[in-house]
Amino acid sequence: MKLIPLPAFDDNYIWMLHDGHRALVVDPGDAQPVLAALQRENLQLQGILVTHHHADHTGGVDVLRTATDAAVFGPAFELMPEPLQRVYGGEQVPLLGLAFQVLDVPGHTAGHIAYFAEVPGEAPVLFCGDTLFSGGCGRLFEGTAQQMQASLARLAALPGATRVCCAHEYTLSNLKFAVEVEPDNPQLLAYQAQCQALREQGLPTLPSTLETERLINPFLRSEQPTILASARRFDAQGCAHNGAFSTLRQWKNQYR
Repeated sequence: MKLIPLPAFDDNYIWMLHDGHRALVVDPGDAQPVLAALQRENLQLQGILVTHHHADHTGGVDVLRTATDAAVFGPAFELMPEPLQRVYGGEQVPLLGLAFQVLDVPGHTAGHIAYFAEVPGEAPVLFCGDTLFSGGCGRLFEGTAQQMQASLARLAALPGATRVCCAHEYTLSNLKFAVEVEPDNPQLLAYQAQCQALREQGLPTLPSTLETERLINPFLRSEQPTILASARRFDAQGCAHNGAFSTLRQWKNQYR
């Protein structure tokens, strides 16, 4: 299986997974990068997985469905480009000989889902849309901090080797904030240097791994004493009333 991040817009990635013959794509906000990759690699598009309803994740679905006759799968409870097969948490989507588990991960949007699959002979893959980013998490446009924290815990419980395929190249800005929160985390500082070197070469920082995110991502580590202390320094009252995770998300919203 070959996993490819196809750049789109300013900082989106449309993920493509293929076996040399058949392909799937995730969150195709723009059809053109996908069509170009299909032609370049001589692939047949078998399926389209969508995590949530935002236009930069769905804008290319209609064109791709018409051009390729690929099956489209998307969240059960969100407004989606029809026709598609709506999927619920706990169900499985069979594509490329793999079984993608559908995970409910509300927070960024009310009905956001993610897709996880074991890949024989390789690390598992997680297509998490805008829920989990490397070093960060999505903004809370429709859900609550409690929902997002529970969603991230659900993802963090997956195997450590899982490849984290999020939909935006936000890593360096996320890590700048993470270092502000936890400046003495050696794994975080080393990862920041690694990601900086990748971007200087014009390379993506993704996929990350869940093992890495557990060590460096403040939104997966909000109960750690060092992060609790930082959250209290930022807003002790908010931390006491709403918890460290919600305080971190509010801090990140205004961080520059």
